[in-house]
Amino acid sequence: MADTKRATAVLISGRGSNLAALIAAAKDVRYPARIALVASDNPAAPGLAIARDAGIATAAIDRGALPTKAAFEAKLDAALREAGTDLVCLTGFMLLLSEKFVAAWQDKILNIHPSLLPLFPGLDTHRRALAAGVRVHGATVHFVRADVDSGPIVAQAAVPVLPHDTEEALAARVLKVEHRLFPLALKLVAGGRARIVEERVVIEGEKVAPDATLLSPSD
Repeated sequence: MADTKRATAVLISGRGSNLAALIAAAKDVRYPARIALVASDNPAAPGLAIARDAGIATAAIDRGALPTKAAFEAKLDAALREAGTDLVCLTGFMLLLSEKFVAAWQDKILNIHPSLLPLFPGLDTHRRALAAGVRVHGATVHFVRADVDSGPIVAQAAVPVLPHDTEEALAARVLKVEHRLFPLALKLVAGGRARIVEERVVIEGEKVAPDATLLSPSD
């Protein structure tokens, strides 16, 4: 039987907690994506061990050992293509991809960001959310564009900001929903239910309850 699952590469720089969630989801025979490669710009990234333990091919491409960002991206592109990659997921990947690289993989790169975009793009999202006094925070999975943390939004998950929250407490609450959100978003994209129309994501069969905490379609 032909493999109909879409080959997906996951790019990491660190521990890979969202990677572990994607690997777990992809074990389901009904899940429309398979993790074909885990690549990192950091050869010491703990997430690489998670991938190896799961029997997934890895590529450690040390950005610091290469003369230019273009050289790094050329090696990364070659590794992705050698693995037959169809979709790319960024999970804590800390290197900004160039406009040229993003264009080469147009509408095939998904990123997870720890805020409800367009609020708080960039770094230190939990600190900034607390400083702004927002009552709701969360995470976003979106298609990647050249501008930082921009691109059509696939799915979002919201969590409350509690009166005595610290950055660490809020980050932990957000991370917990990230582990549900990214597998769901990849499922929607890989399964063909999410498509981009005029730079907005349209999801087939989308039904969201008015009081839903998870602001995206159910399984």
